[in-house]
Amino acid sequence: MNRPVLKIAVVGHTNTGKTSLLRTLTRDTGFGDVSDRPSTTRHVEGTSLLVDGEPLVELYDTPGLEDSIGLLEHLDSLRGDRQSHWIEIIRQFLESPSAQGEFEQEAKAIRQLLRADAALYVIDARDRVLGKHRDELEILGRCARPVVPVLNFVVNPEAKTAQWREHLARVNMHATAEFDTVVLDEYGELRLFEKMQTLLDPFRPTLEALIQDRKNQRTRLIKGSADLLADLLIDVAAYSVKVPIDEAVAVPAMDSLKQTVRDREQQCVDRLLELFRFQPDDYASERLPIRDGQWGLDLFSPSSLKQFGIRAGGGAAAGSLAGLTLDAMVGGASLGAGAALGAAIGALWSSSKTHGRRIADRMRGFTELHVSDATLRLLALRQIDLVQALLRRGHASQEKISLQAQAASKNNAWTNRKLPEVLARAKVNSNWSRLHATASTLPDADVRRLSARNELAQVIEMGLTDPEA
Repeated sequence: MNRPVLKIAVVGHTNTGKTSLLRTLTRDTGFGDVSDRPSTTRHVEGTSLLVDGEPLVELYDTPGLEDSIGLLEHLDSLRGDRQSHWIEIIRQFLESPSAQGEFEQEAKAIRQLLRADAALYVIDARDRVLGKHRDELEILGRCARPVVPVLNFVVNPEAKTAQWREHLARVNMHATAEFDTVVLDEYGELRLFEKMQTLLDPFRPTLEALIQDRKNQRTRLIKGSADLLADLLIDVAAYSVKVPIDEAVAVPAMDSLKQTVRDREQQCVDRLLELFRFQPDDYASERLPIRDGQWGLDLFSPSSLKQFGIRAGGGAAAGSLAGLTLDAMVGGASLGAGAALGAAIGALWSSSKTHGRRIADRMRGFTELHVSDATLRLLALRQIDLVQALLRRGHASQEKISLQAQAASKNNAWTNRKLPEVLARAKVNSNWSRLHATASTLPDADVRRLSARNELAQVIEMGLTDPEA
């Protein structure tokens, strides 16, 4: 199907979020300059939206309209006969000395608009409707191009969305879109493209392809995130360290296990940021669970478990294979108590080859350290909260991610329900963990691990798509 390239000029008053809109639409945190200072953009800058490697939409960031009141008066003065079409007056203005002088910035924006097929008129919904906005809309209307008003920052409590919609309707602009460049709403973005369709029928195939591509992108992000999380949980659940039941040796081993798991979680965080096209320094804040790209709350601290609504006691003890799990995860029983608990549990194991080996190890004075169920829950919840925050984050956001862990996790299946059965299988297949230096030594380990990873990823993906699932 023939899909013509759509050219869009992004226009509006200075400092309303035009560059921010382009950053979020293109998923590019580095496009242009974003600042609270007025007149940050002084020249036209262009970028493209690609579908299957093909540029379908060209977007042009333009300087802010700084003196719309003066420009409107100037245009009125140029139309002396009152009979000329306004588009002719606009072109006359662009050829006049004033377009190189006092109205230079406005001329750059209007010149780009005339080269485009339509305009996105960006409005800071927190602003009151003023005379300058009315004049800007009047000027844009004289340029003979379709205009889609875009209400930005609509999530902000100060947004005057209803007043703006009422005003835009009065000037016969009904195809208004709400698209917050900071708090990303997938449906808001799709509705923006649909509004453009209503005014740009010749470009319907182009916009339909773009809408479908955005839906596919979100699906890929959720699937990619689920795969990364499943890999993390399989690696950690299957990870074990064999140690003698000797406090002098076991305590350093516990510390080493903890650090290995922390590093593996950080690796997952880094890959998630990369997947969503964010940078680690987007998250440096002492107010947040992530600091300098790393989690601020310790993975193994009881306060972290409590924040995410996880009970450490029963889950840690029930999930222990050798008792020392409790010591390693929440600093509970002594090594002697752990050894006694391990011996009691070991007496119940009989037929399994794996369990038999462990019993033999125990009889020789060795045991295994594992990550507890409580910590596996915490890992899952922290990463799920991060993914959900990234799905909602616009690429123009200057604020740091704020994860509402306790509220988000209160009704989460990872808090209230039994852990997926596949993690129990991972615990007795230590060769599934890539944290071991000798990981995947069994011939079928990779195949079995991949199958387990895919099974767990489906569970996580379902939860990300439908949190109530």
